[in-house]
Amino acid sequence: MNQMKSSIRKLLLLLAAICCAEIAWTWHPWVGALLLPMVYWAANPRPWERVWARALVTGVVCFSTSAFCGNSEAKSALESDPQGWQDIQPSMDRKDWTRVAIPPTNKLGRAQWHVEQGPPRILVCDGDGGHEMLRYDKELGDCVVHVEFRFVPVSEGKQDYNSGVFIRNSADGAIWHQAQLTMDGGYWFGNSPVNGEPKRFKLQPKERRMKPAGEWNTIEATARGRTLSIWFNGAVTCTYANCDFPQGYIALESEGYAIEFRNVKLKTMGGL
Repeated sequence: MNQMKSSIRKLLLLLAAICCAEIAWTWHPWVGALLLPMVYWAANPRPWERVWARALVTGVVCFSTSAFCGNSEAKSALESDPQGWQDIQPSMDRKDWTRVAIPPTNKLGRAQWHVEQGPPRILVCDGDGGHEMLRYDKELGDCVVHVEFRFVPVSEGKQDYNSGVFIRNSADGAIWHQAQLTMDGGYWFGNSPVNGEPKRFKLQPKERRMKPAGEWNTIEATARGRTLSIWFNGAVTCTYANCDFPQGYIALESEGYAIEFRNVKLKTMGGL
């Protein structure tokens, strides 16, 4: 009986340690490091020196398992299959791209989009010309849009960095499906038809993968049938399975913060 209790205790400790490792991987290693010895102490009080030693060993093992097995990075669609992509990075004159106010009833503010020739060619949004989107002027059905971006760091004031990548939008933006790019992104947020009427929705990301301002991020928004998915910095972070808007436009968002975009690419599916 005592041996069975001991085995059960060890199993519970292992599960608790794995949970701590997951917390450490998602948030910060020190969080898991602090939780592990507390778990051991509560389950089987021992001198703190032995607790810390056992916690450290278990934590390293579980954290390594979590990092290399449970959280392996998934390749982007561009990396997995580099064939068939179109380079739609805006040119100096931004041909094929149109500014659209958000909401569409608003007036556009000052010109805030410009292109740095590079190489590489970079689209810069100053973020101080009002809320709007820069829309690619081709209506699309099933497709994948690949975008690399980084926020320009803010030294003073609020740092609530905000932007987005749209897909399956109406031409005026009244219907919209946005891959939200905040420090909590990316996740789906939008105004999508339900039984013919626009309805607001907002989902939660599976995990936070946004890098600090100044570092480049990569996002891919995919529309296939009724399903919209977001791949963000190595993982699929959000899926919306109820899109009843079969065709629309892709766009990039300006919402109060300077941001840079590069390597904007498009891959269509289904012969479009």
